[in-house]
Amino acid sequence: MADTNAKRAENSSSHRQISLQKIREASSALEALYLKTPLVYSATFSRLSGAQVYLKLENLQETGSFKIRGATCKIAFSRETIGPHGVVAASAGNHAQGVALAAQRAGFPATIVMPQWASISKQEATKAYGGKVVLAGNDMSDAIGMALQLEKEGKTFIHPYDDPDIIRGQGTVGLEIFQDLPDPDFIIVPIGGGGLFSGIAEVARQLRPSVKMVGVQATACPSVREALRHGKPVQVEAQKSIADGISVKQLGAIPFEIIRACAHDVVLVDEGEISAAILMLLERRRVLAEGSGAASLAALLKNPLSVKPGSKVVLVVSGGNVDTPLVDRVIRQGLFRSGRILRFAVRLEDTPGALADLLKLVAFHSANVLDIYHDRGGKDLPLHLTRVELEVETRGAEHKAQLMKALEKAGHAVSTQ
Repeated sequence: MADTNAKRAENSSSHRQISLQKIREASSALEALYLKTPLVYSATFSRLSGAQVYLKLENLQETGSFKIRGATCKIAFSRETIGPHGVVAASAGNHAQGVALAAQRAGFPATIVMPQWASISKQEATKAYGGKVVLAGNDMSDAIGMALQLEKEGKTFIHPYDDPDIIRGQGTVGLEIFQDLPDPDFIIVPIGGGGLFSGIAEVARQLRPSVKMVGVQATACPSVREALRHGKPVQVEAQKSIADGISVKQLGAIPFEIIRACAHDVVLVDEGEISAAILMLLERRRVLAEGSGAASLAALLKNPLSVKPGSKVVLVVSGGNVDTPLVDRVIRQGLFRSGRILRFAVRLEDTPGALADLLKLVAFHSANVLDIYHDRGGKDLPLHLTRVELEVETRGAEHKAQLMKALEKAGHAVSTQ
């Protein structure tokens, strides 16, 4: 019972540190150290959803995500306790870069422990912001373990989300939302460890209690859903996800209490929905968002929220740190899943004009040929036939279905990939 009461007292103290006043103090003191990101209206997403949709573009921060806010706040308000050995953090990406840059600006050395599989581009970005990168282990648990060992050597550990000062810093996103749009009806926020959602929720709770705070997680790592189901943070098994920034196996203790009190709903989105949202943001708004950042749009378009027509909806695009080699793969997968690219094969008589007739049929139905492969040597092909594979661009699923129907009507046995 004593432990329970102590934990409640600790949580109460933490909540006081994350009050609206404390978040405003952080904003006033630190606003020159990060970008006040724009809140932009999207006519396209408004039309698709029936709501008035605004994008909070945290992908435009210097480090490519909101994490610079929390790291800056933590380091600024801990200056007197940070020793000459500086700070240490564990991260595979966004938190690493945020801590490295915040520490560099404050004049402290930063050591960032990253798992062995951390992408080269994120390692190099962290180094460019002044961080010393240490690779350790095969998962984030190993990296955190190493970071905690380094803490014992005199470094100050910067937690990515379960810390009042970190949450205060992320809460400045909420202040900016309400400065630009005082009366939102929904704010949709990706949730990993819960720091960003918690900071925005604390602002919303005090400035506009009627606003519906909606969290988003990848189906591959539903740690919030499981925490709410069990009544406490629990560790979940995580599958590989394009939204690696929110693939956090266990929700933070402080964020859990805020989410339990403030979340209107928590929506799960799958890999296909996230990929489609990345592609839509890129094509319709020229916004490059990572999987975690696009999750808020994926949740809105999934439409489980009963958003009334005309409601004002804010989507927090939390980051844009997509590895360059991954961008092409994401775009192609998104195009395939949305029916915008169709790859199919047919068998043709190996006679003059047969291929031309096929291409004429494809052109008549306004599909654009991207690639073609002509195979005469397949061991399963009769001598009088040839196998042709085509990759074509279509306008979407309906156009794809029309083309398939036309091919079959013309007598082609079509196999798709």
